[in-house]
Amino acid sequence: MIKPVAKQANKNANLRQTGIDAATKVVANFSIRSVQYLDENANIVHDLPMFAEDSAELLKLFRTMLLLHHFDRKVLMLHRTGKIGTYPGTLGQEAVGVGMASALTDDDILVPYYRSVTDLYVRGVRLHEVLAFWIGDERGLDFKDPRARNDLPLPICISSQIPHAAGVANAIRIRGQKNRAVLTAIGDGGTSEGDFYEGLNCAGTWKLPLVIVINNNRWALTEPNKCQTACQTLAQKAIAGGFEGIQVDGNDVIAVRATVDEALQKARAGGGPTLIEALTYRLCAHTTIDNLERYVDKEEYDQAWQKEPLIRLRKLLQVREVLDEASETRMLNEIKEEIEHEVELALSLPLQPPEAIFDYLYAELPERQQAQRAEVSARWRKN
Repeated sequence: MIKPVAKQANKNANLRQTGIDAATKVVANFSIRSVQYLDENANIVHDLPMFAEDSAELLKLFRTMLLLHHFDRKVLMLHRTGKIGTYPGTLGQEAVGVGMASALTDDDILVPYYRSVTDLYVRGVRLHEVLAFWIGDERGLDFKDPRARNDLPLPICISSQIPHAAGVANAIRIRGQKNRAVLTAIGDGGTSEGDFYEGLNCAGTWKLPLVIVINNNRWALTEPNKCQTACQTLAQKAIAGGFEGIQVDGNDVIAVRATVDEALQKARAGGGPTLIEALTYRLCAHTTIDNLERYVDKEEYDQAWQKEPLIRLRKLLQVREVLDEASETRMLNEIKEEIEHEVELALSLPLQPPEAIFDYLYAELPERQQAQRAEVSARWRKN
């Protein structure tokens, strides 16, 4: 309730506001583009980019997404049987990682985040390497594929990869390395961290060759977007950094790849950074030790399953007559064989001694850490 005295105060405030309005002019405004090529019913809503005219290329993307979809389910079973610990799934989000990573060149650098198994797989990282890391074996981050050897390892801290990516991009800028860019990803929750904004500030100020993709799966662990930000979009957070933000349908792998490809080309040409918000939905728990039934509305969850990325791409490939039930069954059988083989490789790795954690920190271990390593080794041998 407004008291009479407040009414008078408001009247006076309104009089003063009239004067302010008269002296006011707009000094900045912004808009956010939204990109989609393939809607949830597999309708083509815009002229397709050139790569999407190639059905063989789309079939390759579909197979990769299907493999990662079933790998996620397999890892959940491994967790439930005690063979693997905490693991952050990618179920329902496959188009984000596969789409963005497929836009990279061999000269580009990927700075992953903890949910980046999809991106890393596209870069040539084997599934048993990823599993080894989540089992607790640091050898899992010693990537064997030449494309991935230039990429950074998986981080665990939320948002720490953003300033790391900015640093790598700045090194590229200082060295004058043309036709090279850095790509990184972050979850929607990570955009509320200070590291995120600091990285954006550096990227915009220094005009870095950096592309940041926000995997907006609508949940920061158990918190929905509305509980952590008042922004209408997450893409508009780029405005604070002084560069472009774009929103893309994260369940449309064509849109993700095309948008990231455009942004990477701009970055390589000296056009500066881009922030891309990919709208998708996390169909799995935050990690294998989480229970999404505690906080996710079942009706919303069921609806999200009807919009997941494999459905629409499958329909398009079926219309193009390059995929049918029989060929997908053969594909799935091959995928399951690959997954089982990779799981066997990971679980059969000989255990490393505890002091091995020191062997993946530095090229040359500092003196202080050498003493710590020796102490850990002695205790291990004693026990």
